[in-house]
Amino acid sequence: MTLVTDLTSRKADTSAALIDPLVDRWSPRAFDPNAVVDPEAVRTVLEAARWAPSANNSQPWRFIVAHRGTPAFTTVHEALAGFNQAWADSAAVLVVNIAEVADAEGKPRPWARYDLGQAVAHLTVQAQHEGLHTHQMGGFDAAALHDAFGLADNLEVVSITTIGVLGDVDSLPDVLREREIAPRQRKTLDELVLGA
Repeated sequence: MTLVTDLTSRKADTSAALIDPLVDRWSPRAFDPNAVVDPEAVRTVLEAARWAPSANNSQPWRFIVAHRGTPAFTTVHEALAGFNQAWADSAAVLVVNIAEVADAEGKPRPWARYDLGQAVAHLTVQAQHEGLHTHQMGGFDAAALHDAFGLADNLEVVSITTIGVLGDVDSLPDVLREREIAPRQRKTLDELVLGA
């Protein structure tokens, strides 16, 4: 059965006026497997990440950028959990997001994961502004990626971001297609803001 669903716009129903990249941002799984993301656009989204705030300006984020069709992409894809492998191979780029959890002397950086999250958020919003889509993943074998890329002991693989162009939702397995077209939902601000 072919679904007729327009996924080009899944604007968030916000309770306040937000900038367009935040309203338009959502996390698709259906990417165009033939689309190539311009390397300059990838550089731009990484530049947005570079300018994220961090504790003591430590900038404790590192990224492995793997373009579809490269050995690095294959390595990252093979480390994904099966659920994510089912769709992430159609993304144009897989970005491994890494936190530098200790400095060169071994002193812990307790805010590194938080700071990395801010950098990835900046990357995500810039990607949306560039007309691209992203999807964050937590289902992967971090140890396998750490070993495959020879990462130092003070570097921790935290998440993976897909970057690409929207594809055909009907190319997804049924369970993923259902998630793709399900209504977008968020908790209310009253549920999220404590003590205000």
